[in-house]
Amino acid sequence: MSGDGTPTGIHAAPSDIAATGAGPLRHSRGAREGQVRDPGGLGEERRSAIIPMISPAVISGSVRIADAALIALAGILLFHAYLRESAPALKFIYYPTIFSGAVLALVSFQLAGLYRIPVLQRPLRQGSRLVMAWTGVAAALLVLGFLFKMSDQVSRVWFVGWYFTGLGAMLVMRGVMTGLIRRWMRSGRLERRVVIVGGGEHGRHLIEALKASAEPDIKICGVFDDRRDDRVSSEVAGYPMLGTVDELVRFARSNRIDLLIMALPLSAERRVLEMMRKLWVLPVDIRLSALDVPLRMTSATYSYVGNVPFFNLYDKPLSDWDHVLKTVEDRLLAAIFLMLLSPLLLLIAVAIKLDSKGPVFFKQRRYGFNNELIEVYKFRTLKHEQTDANAARLVTANDDRVTRVGRFLRRSSFDELPQFITALKGDMSIVGPRPHAILAKAGDELYGDVVDGYFARHRVKPGITGWAQINGWRGETDTREKILRRTEHDLYYIENWSLLLDLYIIARTPISMLRGENAF
Repeated sequence: MSGDGTPTGIHAAPSDIAATGAGPLRHSRGAREGQVRDPGGLGEERRSAIIPMISPAVISGSVRIADAALIALAGILLFHAYLRESAPALKFIYYPTIFSGAVLALVSFQLAGLYRIPVLQRPLRQGSRLVMAWTGVAAALLVLGFLFKMSDQVSRVWFVGWYFTGLGAMLVMRGVMTGLIRRWMRSGRLERRVVIVGGGEHGRHLIEALKASAEPDIKICGVFDDRRDDRVSSEVAGYPMLGTVDELVRFARSNRIDLLIMALPLSAERRVLEMMRKLWVLPVDIRLSALDVPLRMTSATYSYVGNVPFFNLYDKPLSDWDHVLKTVEDRLLAAIFLMLLSPLLLLIAVAIKLDSKGPVFFKQRRYGFNNELIEVYKFRTLKHEQTDANAARLVTANDDRVTRVGRFLRRSSFDELPQFITALKGDMSIVGPRPHAILAKAGDELYGDVVDGYFARHRVKPGITGWAQINGWRGETDTREKILRRTEHDLYYIENWSLLLDLYIIARTPISMLRGENAF
């Protein structure tokens, strides 16, 4: 993890500022970031709004996949329907032709802008571009066939049929996608919700530039500023001033925000660094306006909204296809594990009922994604009359509240198995930072008061198992050092997520459970 020292050179500011988000964790001396109003009562609709499965990148990628699949499917079906019996050996010519056509089409469609959301929204513009681009692909294939002396081996009837069938299928698919995009736009699911940080002239110029770019999916929610003086007006370019940076953190906890843009000059790097130390804990993309800066860096350093340039300070973890992949992984594995473990779950339930009075399950509210309060299910391991819904008193070694069956369940971590139900519901992941109870403490201090950046672990959904757990950081968190090390492991996982890392953690978890280290 990078240091968070203040950079000395202005030209290095964007990269140095970006590094502050992954700075070393320190013991907290300031106010708790987590003291926000409980958004848990907003229900499933809010959760789907905060973590949208639909994004421009996912839509564009889906249309690409559909284009390639329809082109290939049309060619293969026509070949098998029209030519298979008369010329079976010709598949070694037709299949490469179909593959080449699909690849050329994807390149041609990209150059024609056919995967941009504004084009996908307009059927007439999209249709005319598609006809021209697909006709260009067909012409290119004819030229290649002539040059390589293969055109006489390809049926003209098949080729014309492939051209029109592929074109018709793509027009129908894209027509359906246009209807869906318009519906998602109307409902707000496809909006990129933006907040501006900086209420001065830079903020006004930025808002005017965003308006001029005419990006249809951008919605500016309001403006925030780190200053409280006469330099900050109540309105900036027609948008309300909603508060300070601290109030922005609370605002982002209860409202969906996709993009946070700092409208400040590079010379204000100390202000930017100070704000980044508060804002990097949020699950949003953070950008710094580069309106008046000539960009001479690599494209990975900056990005655009329309034609407005920005320095990339911080990227939201698990966005676009990563989020889709993670969601599919969680739901699929949760369903599989629940089916495979159902006999064991039944045996544990019977053992709990025979061992002590009270319900089989224990329900507790814990912090989930973006500090949302979620309900987490566990097998009950404490005596019913001594359960602690808020974990104000952590379970310790030889705790007399733990039942006989409960002691085995806690040592083996079998008490966590009902959390597969929570993962199937979508409130948790299979792998991620463990969800902590709201009043859990290290010593006499709440976790958020102990570690600066503690709430950055809530930028992703909590998990049943995690990187910290397989590295020995399970069990009691009664000291500052323990919660600090756990949080460091959690943040490492978030910054380095991959499907392979998840599978590695899942494979290592049974070994960690068998060892029973630090679990009681």
